[in-house]
Amino acid sequence: MKEPTTIATVGLDPFANHGVVNPPVYHASTILFPTLAAWQASRDPDYVGVRYGRSGTPTTFALQDAVAKLEGGHRAIATASGAGAVCAVLMSFADAGDHLLVADNVYGPTRRICQELLTRFGVEITFYDPMIGSGISELMRPNTKLVYLESPGTMTFEVSDVPAITAAAHAGGAVAAFDNTWASPLYFKPFEHGIDVSITAATKYIGGHSDLMLGVITMTEEVYPKIQPNTVMLGGCPGPDDCYLALRGLRTLDVRMPRHQESALALAQWLESRPEVSRVMHPALPDHPGHEFWKRDFLGSSGLFGMVLKPVSETALAALLDGMKLFHMGASWGGFESLIIPAYLDKLRSAIPWDDPGQVLRIHVGLEDVDDLKADLEAGFERLTRAS
Repeated sequence: MKEPTTIATVGLDPFANHGVVNPPVYHASTILFPTLAAWQASRDPDYVGVRYGRSGTPTTFALQDAVAKLEGGHRAIATASGAGAVCAVLMSFADAGDHLLVADNVYGPTRRICQELLTRFGVEITFYDPMIGSGISELMRPNTKLVYLESPGTMTFEVSDVPAITAAAHAGGAVAAFDNTWASPLYFKPFEHGIDVSITAATKYIGGHSDLMLGVITMTEEVYPKIQPNTVMLGGCPGPDDCYLALRGLRTLDVRMPRHQESALALAQWLESRPEVSRVMHPALPDHPGHEFWKRDFLGSSGLFGMVLKPVSETALAALLDGMKLFHMGASWGGFESLIIPAYLDKLRSAIPWDDPGQVLRIHVGLEDVDDLKADLEAGFERLTRAS
């Protein structure tokens, strides 16, 4: 089946649910077993049914099966948030004395988990230049257990040479993990590029409506036994209502994403011509760092990108942002609404220090008309100029 058909059908089994199209929402903690034999069978690590609410319900399993199918992995596990998924993966490959390599442009909570949690347990972290490519082999050590990628990277959107990095990781005996939130399972297929573990904050594009918190870990058959027990022990199970909403959002992923892509690229190209803007950071722009890797490896782009303003005062920045009508300030993204926030990168980079004097703004382009979004930004730039 072609992907739009897959998206419309994965995770569905209507005739197992009285003909109801969508999987029911199962609210459950205690699961009953009719016989001793059934109870003992449920204790097998390979048991696929529901044993306890924390390990999932049929609603959870439907979502997990759907995402695993779309990403091309062996199995998937849902967690209560994207950050929870990141934490579960990192802790699965980080024993005391181990070494992890982590891209310098990762999601802020990922960096904090590494610096403030894992290091307390004797794990050594090296942040690497995301544009290092095969040169990462020089950073590999005998105790390097995981190489963690995020491409495009948070806030600055560099695109890494994923196959080169994963090849070096595997040559050094390490697992390659990847944050696939930006592209979603629609526009990047991690397991076709050597990734062993893919993490998606389903809060974003899979949910698509800014009303749920959810993470999904998809993995190969080889690493599944390493990760699955840890997700259960950490206890970060998602609620069934959020899983249901994520399944509903998934059905329109291939309808929404092209709109996000088209509008964001049009807006990025328009911003390149603005005198207030120093540069635009969008992977589909020809001069963007790693554009050639995006063009080679990705199937499309999303609605999230960044720009750097020419240096302005805090007063002028406030004049721009405070009067926006359609672009609002909010920490998440991936929903139908457009967002804009200032980013402060001086504490979020260490391998490659950020020294651009201009203010970074992260933009998420929602589903509004792109001409209306341009008008909103244009009015903002006029306010900025008057306040400068």
